[in-house]
Amino acid sequence: MGASAARRLWEGMEPLHCVVYFAPEAGDAYARAGLKGYWMGYFASRAAALGPVPASVVQAVFYNFAPRFVQRSIPDAWRLASPEAVLAARHTVADAAMRRLLADAETADVEEAASLAARLAQSLPVEGRVLFAAHAALPWPEAPHMRLWHAATLVREHRADGHFTALLAAGVDGCGALALQVAAGQPRDSLAPHRGWTEEEWAQALARLQSRGLVEPGGELTEAGAALRRQVEHVTDELAMPRPSPLDEAEMERLVGLVGRLRRLVDAAGVIPYPNPMVLARAS
Repeated sequence: MGASAARRLWEGMEPLHCVVYFAPEAGDAYARAGLKGYWMGYFASRAAALGPVPASVVQAVFYNFAPRFVQRSIPDAWRLASPEAVLAARHTVADAAMRRLLADAETADVEEAASLAARLAQSLPVEGRVLFAAHAALPWPEAPHMRLWHAATLVREHRADGHFTALLAAGVDGCGALALQVAAGQPRDSLAPHRGWTEEEWAQALARLQSRGLVEPGGELTEAGAALRRQVEHVTDELAMPRPSPLDEAEMERLVGLVGRLRRLVDAAGVIPYPNPMVLARAS
């Protein structure tokens, strides 16, 4: 149930969480809070649970963004809007977007998914998961659609923290992780413009990967590179599930099925771009 269920759960819950970054409600809500531009809204809203931290902390916990890219928004964001105001705006975005996107969902499905997802999220360990721990300390919403969104956020950030641990253990830095994805077939223009690395830094990352035999001189993934990616993804999946799980196998399958059904509504609305920086595939 562990690795396979963890990946399928992420595939279903990631789009539910990510509405706060892609839904049209986001721009207006963050602007009303005082933030300027898309990226300031992104960095501030995702990091606000940490408090008014400096750019170096945001860059550390987000892992694969160029430092200067983060510094364009942080700490200026905290001079324009307090973390509390940003969190309130994020909550407003999630509430409006989830209501709209799940309007055709069965109420019972949303309630059941929220209940199962909350049980799972509340059992996830905080050790070594800084961004997850910050979000886990926030109050749980009452409405089922918002409990589901909050649970999806916790599952997503817990997995992300574990993924970065797996990358560190494999000796792959932030820019190198993106270059490996591109070598594996992800379109570069779906990643590079959204992470802020320069052409020189990208070339240096490729050179480091080539020196380890992970990428061919032409940029293609080698067998060793493919094996390393499989190892990183396997470790990520293993770290993503609590031991023991609060859900039995039937409950996990039910949750995976429910969130898969709900994410199709998000996909149908065209909110999540494909391809995307999360390297999330369209639901089959």
